[in-house]
Amino acid sequence: MPIETISENKAFGGIQSVYRHASAATGTDMTFAVYVPPHEDGAKLPVLWYLSGLTCTHANVMDKGEYRRACAENGVILIAPDTSPRGGGVPDDTGWDFGQGAGFYVDATEAPWSANFRMKRYIEDELPALIAAEFPQADLTRQSIFGHSMGGHGALTIALRNQGRFRSVSAFAPIVSPLHCPWGEKALGGYLGPDKAAWRAYDACALIDDGARVDELLVDQGEADSFLAEQLKPELLAAACERAGIPLTLRMQPGYDHSYAFISTFMADHVAWHAERLKTVTTV
Repeated sequence: MPIETISENKAFGGIQSVYRHASAATGTDMTFAVYVPPHEDGAKLPVLWYLSGLTCTHANVMDKGEYRRACAENGVILIAPDTSPRGGGVPDDTGWDFGQGAGFYVDATEAPWSANFRMKRYIEDELPALIAAEFPQADLTRQSIFGHSMGGHGALTIALRNQGRFRSVSAFAPIVSPLHCPWGEKALGGYLGPDKAAWRAYDACALIDDGARVDELLVDQGEADSFLAEQLKPELLAAACERAGIPLTLRMQPGYDHSYAFISTFMADHVAWHAERLKTVTTV
């Protein structure tokens, strides 16, 4: 599965690159960004996955996330995939919150979306295999995951479904329960159909209530976020974690909204938090 290098730039002693490859999961070309910090030859570095939100590509966090200094200081590789398949032959919707740019990290079962919208398979299986094959410096025994909004939803649900794969998981303003918000009802209904039992695999609160566990969670949420009350509802995650005994650090940040101004403010905190949990090298 060859990859094409689109760009390479030096930053904080490391290399920020963007790649393209043909995806079997989505049936399209997919683009992703990788930042590899400075390191000694032969070193193996932990991996931090960042999942973006609605309307975003890999470029949003790359251009506005301000993660490279923190990744260089902590010796962490950051990988930022796209949020959906794209292209002229890929189904789309007139709304910005569904279709291209809004893959919700699910494997769609409803036509016409099921032909290409298989982001669960892409993020959980195909892209990690590609990283393992093409990036010998990536230590996939040490992985963590985080994301923003729809990507926060993705990070939480992927970590909960793949217990033991990730050392840590965090989120900025995540959609914590798509079963209980308009964004989620539109996306999951459209991609998965009307049977809400099938939605539970893509709802962090439902997964926790159904027995999935992680060691702990870190969530930052802006109090001035216009989506807070109707779409994000962090109180539902807090209640689910309390019921399950999962330690949750929920930091409500006064005055902050849903933008990358908010994300970039707390990005270094999250990178360092993950790096601390990624320090220990797995030995056989």
